[in-house]
Amino acid sequence: MKLLASDLAIAIGGRLVGPDTEIDGATFDSRQVLRHQLFVPIVAERDGHDFIGDALKAGAGAYLTSRPEIVEGLGGTAIVVDDTAQALIDAARWGRTQFSASTVVIGVTGSVGKTSTKDLIVAALSSAKRVVANVRSFNNEQGLPVTILNAPLTTEVLVLEMGMRGLGQIDDLCRIARPHIGVITRVGEAHTELVGGIEGVAQAKGELIEALPPQGVAILNADDERVIAMRSRSVAPILSFGESATADVRITDLHLDAHGCALFDVATSSGSASLNLSIPGRHMAHNAAAAIAVGEALGVPLSQMVESLRSATISDRRMQMKTTRNGALLLDDCYNANPTSMAAAIDTLAQIPATRRIAVLGIMAEIENPESAYAKIAHMAQAGNIEIIAVGTDGYGRESTSVDDAARRVSECDESTAVLVKGSRVAGLERIVDAVVPN
Repeated sequence: MKLLASDLAIAIGGRLVGPDTEIDGATFDSRQVLRHQLFVPIVAERDGHDFIGDALKAGAGAYLTSRPEIVEGLGGTAIVVDDTAQALIDAARWGRTQFSASTVVIGVTGSVGKTSTKDLIVAALSSAKRVVANVRSFNNEQGLPVTILNAPLTTEVLVLEMGMRGLGQIDDLCRIARPHIGVITRVGEAHTELVGGIEGVAQAKGELIEALPPQGVAILNADDERVIAMRSRSVAPILSFGESATADVRITDLHLDAHGCALFDVATSSGSASLNLSIPGRHMAHNAAAAIAVGEALGVPLSQMVESLRSATISDRRMQMKTTRNGALLLDDCYNANPTSMAAAIDTLAQIPATRRIAVLGIMAEIENPESAYAKIAHMAQAGNIEIIAVGTDGYGRESTSVDDAARRVSECDESTAVLVKGSRVAGLERIVDAVVPN
């Protein structure tokens, strides 16, 4: 989004210091500054103001600051504000108004599958629309605003993932984004300790549905009772997806191929088709069905969506199929973990036709009843004839081992073995994947 620094300063109640200049997008990471971007120094554990100089050297067009005393020494174009984080939100809220009235904003949330569903929505729509979405998991009060500000004004569809770490946070994001379409993937045991249990998760996720206008569309998972119950919270029409006989976008004849990728038929009001995804996971069929439901709402031909989805890829570290140096099949799903996503990954591994199956599992953070959750996953693994290598936790009933030892054990596996690597971000299990998979 290209705009003048002077216009932005007026919009957010800031004070322009230095020459007026054109800004093209925004970032809060000085290591990823693109030419002419607005640099937003966030004050957190580290003060982003310390990196303004680096951002200017990298080509930033202007920067926000709440420390006017540093401007003279830094030079360039500054917009002085009281609070840089709030100013970023204000800038995105104003930026949202600069798009054409025909631009459609889609919000995506859920306990699991947000990023994968966002990626599949982009794939399904891109053959017919100019689509922009957040990179990686830029889904909070910093990531969502920069996504809006980085989107060209010619964008036809803007897809925004929305994360939650407390009640009211998705509502706050919706006040910035003002979505027309809201997609809820699933309600599961993620961040339960922050919102008083799984019912609190449902309450928080449903804030997206409550934010939709009457002329919008709520896309709901018909197979999740807590999600489909959100229809009572919507003033917008409902489109549902799933394996339920009542689903508007219905999945049938779902099974997995030799690599754990979903093959299924999908039926909609506009027709039916067969689809084979290239992404491992039974649950990916539901994410693809959600994407198809979005396309149905926007009038994208089913045949175009199916063709695009067949070759779709998703963001890094999410059920990515890789091969180790020694030939073992490895499912890299180490971006994050909660009991719901962990169960889905274990179920996928159990269905892969391998002589030996191993799950390298780390901690599941921010869950309400960890002892019970770990025990259920351990039971699932045992039922699926899956060996567990536990890293950094003994919650699975196995002696904990180190990252290095786990990597050594995985590196010894050959082509007869399928390996899953999964844990919460704090576990850092990507180190195992990087150690055993050739660059």
